[in-house]
This record gives sequence, structure tokens and C-alpha cells, in this order.
Amino acid sequence: MEYQVTARKWRPQKFDEVVGQEHITSTLKNALKSGRIAHAFLFTGPRGVGKTTTARILAKSLNCENSKDFEPCNKCSMCKSISNSQTMDIIEIDGASNRGIDEIRTLRESVKYAPTQGKYKVYIIDEVHMLTKESFNAFLKTLEEPPAHTIFIFATTDIHKVPLTIISRCQRFDFRRIQIDVIKAQLSMIAKEEEIYIDDKTLTTISKKADGALRDAESYFDQVVTFCGNKIDFKTVSKMLNLIDEELYFNLSDAVLNKNFKAVFETTYVLYKNGWDFIDFLDGLGEHFRNILSVIVTNKTSLIESADVFRKRYAEYIDTFSKGDLIRLLNYVNKTQQEIRYSQNQRLKIEIALTHLIGMERTQTISEIINDIDSISVSKNNNYNVSEPHKKTSRSIEIPDESSDLPSNKKSVKNETIKSATIDNELVIPVSVPENFNDVVSTWQNLVESVQQERALLLGGLMNSLQLIDFDGQNLTLSTSSEEVQTDLILHRDYIDKKIYQIFGKKLGIRFGEIKTQKNEEKSKKTKKKKEIDPIEKLIVDKLGGEEIG
Repeated sequence: MEYQVTARKWRPQKFDEVVGQEHITSTLKNALKSGRIAHAFLFTGPRGVGKTTTARILAKSLNCENSKDFEPCNKCSMCKSISNSQTMDIIEIDGASNRGIDEIRTLRESVKYAPTQGKYKVYIIDEVHMLTKESFNAFLKTLEEPPAHTIFIFATTDIHKVPLTIISRCQRFDFRRIQIDVIKAQLSMIAKEEEIYIDDKTLTTISKKADGALRDAESYFDQVVTFCGNKIDFKTVSKMLNLIDEELYFNLSDAVLNKNFKAVFETTYVLYKNGWDFIDFLDGLGEHFRNILSVIVTNKTSLIESADVFRKRYAEYIDTFSKGDLIRLLNYVNKTQQEIRYSQNQRLKIEIALTHLIGMERTQTISEIINDIDSISVSKNNNYNVSEPHKKTSRSIEIPDESSDLPSNKKSVKNETIKSATIDNELVIPVSVPENFNDVVSTWQNLVESVQQERALLLGGLMNSLQLIDFDGQNLTLSTSSEEVQTDLILHRDYIDKKIYQIFGKKLGIRFGEIKTQKNEEKSKKTKKKKEIDPIEKLIVDKLGGEEIG
């Protein structure tokens, strides 16, 4: 027999053989069963999903001599003549090449004649959207009131180009993209009948590349069989169709988790070496992160259009990425897709984009941070009782210096209280506050020395200008020689508070005494004449760290 491509050889001959369009075939069979047959049908949808095939099956069902269950028998003379395009009652017209008004006028004249053999004369106009505006206008009256023996079936991939006046005169049926699993099942059945070995990974690859069109999938299948023979190898198929290896995407997502910047240049080298399109690569990368997000959100892999072996890989990403981080990654990939189209050096643009993706820091939502703080608080309360009195010991305690991890930069403090806490992810070992003021001054001097070692350039001179003049158990009263020193100290208040907690063992407030100037001495003499401070004001100043203004 003469060779036929798979799309023609395995073209459905009955409604039940049409895959992925059950909502349409069931409706048409019910219409035949009830006798509610419209005079005009409009089939619309993507390419290669069965519009013209369904139109031919409908034409055969209307004229079949031995119809069984409202399906064409494909054995009677009418069915055979329709299948072989040998009947004058089924007229197929290409709208792209017969789009002028003269062709439509000829069609209008032929509509008047009765069918020669069958019950109905059926006109199938493919790509009807290609007709001119004048042709549509000339066709309106005939389409609205055709003879009882005439039925029109229109097929189009661009429904928006068909005038509303035409659409309103037809029964519209929307064909949908065929799902990957349906295409895989159909190709698997064909391969089994043709005695061709093909694995699930290759079937998935061909089905995804077809983008919902069964005819395209069958064309790729023919091409693969021609190249590989009866045993199809995935690596050979990938090279032949120039497909980007999905392992590349998994390597990148692992690199994002591990902060492996080396993977950036390894990826672009493979892309450039194999001649893969950078825009197609970004499309696949966006789909890859989308698949990870769907797994993390739904906790299942059924929503991923991929081979079973890759679905198992995606399941391993549960509890690795946060939803917020994946949204940021997807947004950045989408932004890069738009920018790379206008880039003169696409390889460099890809390398910069991938470096940004891997270098992105992880984020946390406010609720997650609050939960972490609550868990730390519970852990602290379980480890030690805050209300217990401090127990003194003579053990030597080392306080790590922020500027270095070397042992020589660590200070040893003896006779202090041991109690662990955590501030800014650093271990802090607070000690009891000395009761004697001279000891407090000595401890303050230790704090000054520690700050000078860590931040000599920023705070060295500032700490030298401060003098501890009083301590009431809750607040350190400092004297300064300039108002600017107070301002500078406020700018570094968080750091100073942290050091106070490390050295003194508890949170202490900072108050400023009178500035040592002649102006302040005169001001203090006037202040002595004022009335004593109100108890509420004193409470605010002492307990809440307030300051009197004016």
C-alpha cells in the first residue's frame, strides 16, 4: 500500500474515535438522535484538534444508509464515497483560496439544487475567516434561510475575524486544546499498533512540543520514527527536535538553593554549545519554577505536565522554597523574557539574570517572623526561669567579639552570672550588674574598650567623650561635652544597647546629664530654684526613658 502519514492513516472515522472533544461529539450525537439538526454549524478552536474531522463525520452521519447508534457505518456506499471524496453531495471548500464574492455567488446558486444521492447536501468551508467582508455580506441571506436539504459547516481557527452576523446564524462549538495525557495515550496506542517501542519520557516530550494539537503530535511522531526506526531513544529525539534538556532546569533550581554561582556559566555554555534558543530556555525556566510552586502550594504533582520521572523530582522540592521566593523568581524570569528580545548580547543577559536569581536572598513574611519569635520565647522560658535569683560563679566566660573570630580578640570576664540568651542570632551571656558604683564605672570602661576594638573609626572618639556620672539600677547617666555627641550616640543606639546587654547582663536605659559648659552651669543654677519633679514625671523618666523638653 502507498504510505500514509499517521495523521491521515489514524484519522477518526466515528464520533467515539474523536479524542479530547467529548463535549462536542456527545452534543452532535444527541442532535442526530432527537432530530434537532441545525442548518449551520460553526466549529472553532486551535489547529489540529479535530474540527474538519468532526465535520466530515457529521456529514457521513447525516447521509449514512445503515447508521448504528447514530454513528456512520463506514461500509455503505455513501460512507465510502464520502471517505474517498467521490460524492457531489459533500462539498469541501477552502476559504483561503475561494474567498472572493464571485465564488460565494456560485455557491449560492448551487445551494438551490437537491442532493444527488444522500439526504443532505453538506457544505464544509474550512478557514471561513479568510472570506472577504463582501463575501460574508453576500452570504448572509442564504445562510439564514437555506433550503431544507442544505447544511453548512464552517471551521475556523480565528473566530474573532468572523462577523457577528455570521456567528449569530450558526450553532457554535468551541474545540479545546487536547491535554497532554490524552495525546500521550493516543500516540501510545498508535505505537503499539505499529509495533514501535517508545518510552513515557519521549511521549511526554513530543506531546508537550505539540502544544495541544494532536495533528502536530502525530507529525512529530512520524518524524521521530523515520529517524529512529522502530526503537525510539529519548536522547536521539532530543537532538533531532533540538529540545532543551530538562535536567538543565533542575540543576539551576538546585543552584538557587545552594547558592552555586558556578552553575550560571555552566548553563550558558551548554545552551550556546547546543545552539538552543535563549528565549525558549527562559520559557522553560519559567514553567519549571511554576511547577515547583504548584507542588509546594498543592502538595501534589498531578497539576504538572511532565513525564513521571520528572514528577518525582518535583516532589522533592516540597519544603525547600517559600511561596514568596518563588513568586519573586517567576517575576524576575518574566521580566527577563521581555528584556532579552531587545538585547544584542543575549548570552550575557542570561548570565546576569541567572546570577541575580541565584544571589536572591530568602525572604520571610511578617507572620513567619512572629512565629519564629514566639518559638524562641517559648524555648527560653523552658530552658531557664527568669524570676530565679542570679547565682554567682567563679567560672571564666568568653564573650565573642563581632569584628573577629580569633581567640585573641575575645575578652574574659570573671565572677559573672551564667544565663544564655540570643540577640540578632548571636550568643549573649548576661552577668549580674555590680552594686558598687566604682564597679559600675569599671564595667562601663570595659564596654568602652570593647566598642573601640570593634568600631574604632565610627565610635572610638565618641565613646572617649562620654563619662559615666550616675547609675540608679535602671539607667546609666552619661555626661557629654557637646550636644552633637548625643545626636551621634542616638544614631548608633541599637548597637550600644546590644553592647550594654552583653557587658552588664540586662537592658539598661541611657540618660544624659548636664553638658560641661558655662552655659549649662548657669542653667543648672536656675533649675535649682524650680519646684521638685512631679512623681508621675519621674516615673516616666526613670521607667520609660523619657526626657523633659523645655
